[in-house]
Formats: sequence, structure tokens, C-alpha cells
Amino acid sequence: MALELLTIPCRADNYAYLVKGPGDDEVALIDAPDAGPIIAALDARGWNLGAILITHHHHDHVAGVEELRARYAAKVVGPAAEADRLPPLDRALSGGDTGGEGPFRSVVIDVPGHTIGHIAYHFPEAGLAFTADSLMAGGCGRLFEGTPAQMWNSLCKLAALPPETLICSGHEYTAANLRFAATLEPGNQELISRIERVTAARREGRFTVPSRLSEELATNPFLRAGLPQMKAALGMNKADDVTVFAEIRARKDNF
Repeated sequence: MALELLTIPCRADNYAYLVKGPGDDEVALIDAPDAGPIIAALDARGWNLGAILITHHHHDHVAGVEELRARYAAKVVGPAAEADRLPPLDRALSGGDTGGEGPFRSVVIDVPGHTIGHIAYHFPEAGLAFTADSLMAGGCGRLFEGTPAQMWNSLCKLAALPPETLICSGHEYTAANLRFAATLEPGNQELISRIERVTAARREGRFTVPSRLSEELATNPFLRAGLPQMKAALGMNKADDVTVFAEIRARKDNF
């Protein structure tokens, strides 16, 4: 990976991410839950913030934007579909839009579901995808605005990325997500192993994100809704993928 990635815990359970190219002091930030921890991380390393990339409008992802913009004169970009609910954007983005060069080249992916205009940022050369509250470690975001069909389609787009891609999601929800996953596939050995690793990591105060897409494909029930073994586990062998996904989401909402 040609980019340096820094994961920054914010608020109670949010994460922000800084990415820095080789030899550069100017970095990009993905989401700004809280300015304080991000400023501390930048100042400790002598880095300057050049750009803020917003994934969606929820307060716990944008609360620090204006303070950071004022302090660093950073450019702010985010989803065009949510521009009226975001801090002022220097550039409004839609799926397929690109920016940067080399390892800093990013491609916008529309991933509605959690919110109607949620986007993800894929850095193909660096093998990174910033998915916030769409695809999460062991789970996916609640459907506050979108439909099950929209979220399933969004997750299918992300599942099609190279399996070695690091999924940089927005919250430390992994342990709870995997406890739920185990109620659906208690015999999934990869899931059992992942729960053990996550339990040890949290006991030691370590982050459980980013996660590898290949690991998500093997253990995340929301990515597995279309698989025969998941449909069999739910007694939904003849159901279509969206219906199975919706059932899994409903069960998680009440878990």
C-alpha cells in the first residue's frame, strides 16, 4: 500500500481516517466526527489537512468539518445527493466521480441505504475503501432512509471489490455485529475464529477496523444473504436475495 493510513478514534465509537502519500505533508481526511482528536493527530505528525471527504450527512460524521476547514483551509467534498444537509461543499460528488492521482486516486461509489445519498471512497491503487456506515466490520448500517433493495445493491457493489481491499468503516461495532452473526451461522468456523480475534483485540484496547474484504465475505451475514447456506440457515431457501437481506436486517435491528 503506497498510502499511509491512520485510524483515529472519535466520540464514543466513531472512527475517522487520515491518508497520506509518500513524501507528502498534506493529507486527506475521511469523515470528521470530532475536530479535537483529528487536530491532535495532525499536529503530532506535522501534517497539514488538504481535503475532507464526507461520506454522508449524519452529525457524527460531519461535526468537526467547519472547525477543521477554518483551521487548515481544507477543501470539503461530499455527496451531491445530500448537499443540502451537509456543510458547504467545494465539490459535490456522485458515483463514478474520481479525484487524485497515483495511490491518491479515488473513485466514488454510490451506496444508498443507511442514508439516501451515502457514498464510499475507493482508492484502487492503495487497496482501501472508506465505507463509513454502509458496509461495516461484521455488519452494515441501519436503513434510516433507504430500502433493503438499495442497501443490498450497495453491498453487492462493495463485495465486488478486490478481496484484499481494506474496508475502513465508521464505528467500533464489530464485537456486537459478530455476536449477532453467530446466531445465524453458529457453525461458521471462520466466524468463530474472527470472534476470538476481535474479543482479544478489544480486551487489549486495539481497534478492529480496518478489516479485510475477504474476511467480511466469509463472516459478515449481510454480505452472505445471497448464499445457499445462509438461506438454508434462515429457512428461506426459495426467497430472493433482497428478501433474505431484509430478514437479516430486521433480526439485527431487534437483536
